[in-house]
Amino acid sequence: MNSDELAAEFAEHRAVLVGAAYRVVGSVADAEDVVQETWLRWSTAEHAEVRDVRAYLVRITTRLALNRLRQQKSRREQYVGPWLPEPIAAADQDPAAVAEVADSVSMAMLVVLETLSPLERAAFVLREVFDLPFSEIADTLGRSEAAVRQLAHRAREHVHARQPRHRVDKARHQEITSRFLTATWSGDYDQVVAMLAPDVELVSDGGGKRRAALRPVHGSDKVGRWLIAVMSPEQTAGLEFGSAMLNGEQAFVAYDGPAVDTVGFMDLDENGLISRIYVVRNPDKLKAVPGREQRG
Repeated sequence: MNSDELAAEFAEHRAVLVGAAYRVVGSVADAEDVVQETWLRWSTAEHAEVRDVRAYLVRITTRLALNRLRQQKSRREQYVGPWLPEPIAAADQDPAAVAEVADSVSMAMLVVLETLSPLERAAFVLREVFDLPFSEIADTLGRSEAAVRQLAHRAREHVHARQPRHRVDKARHQEITSRFLTATWSGDYDQVVAMLAPDVELVSDGGGKRRAALRPVHGSDKVGRWLIAVMSPEQTAGLEFGSAMLNGEQAFVAYDGPAVDTVGFMDLDENGLISRIYVVRNPDKLKAVPGREQRG
């Protein structure tokens, strides 16, 4: 196989590999770096011995992403305020394709994955997302098959216990989001609180570079007051608000001119109340979100 054929075959799987790395590291830039390193490994591999190219590349990518995740540890420990994964636009905007991956790259899912150990996270991605056999996952992670089964089981139980159990259709979600943003802009405290679940949690990530809460905010009263303060006309002057499909779900986006200023995600409970809000403001984490002039 010549170099052009190697490159073409790798390109065929590249989007899948970026997705695999992103689920493990939660960073678009790190995922891209991991995939570039995967290409270097692929370009020098013994290709005649590879039976399933996609599975082979996913395993290499996950192993390298796991190494990158471990390298991130000190950076995460020094991070200012809560750390949220980077929002990302779907590479394929086909509705069926977006729906297929929505659950595994949603902000809520990625936040839950952040609470797993690195090995549990890798085992979960390889098993639950890519459905690889336990024997191959064991080889990838350098653990016994029995140990990998335990890792995958613990991860699955943890994820299922913490991920949202109720999904609202896109139109309903967008309508509630629009009404909620209007209420916060107008400063209508009673209406804002009425739309929040009593135990709502808000997590905002400014990375020390933009205004954000340094700790998660809990409870409808505190979350409502915080949002009204930061969403007041004085604080949002000059910003234009819209929506975009990010991480396989509808998100609200604030634009400062052509640039993205803020991205937010909302989870709704079975009663249509907002149960979790994730707000990403760190500009370093918004580079993969299309700017206003790129929308279309």
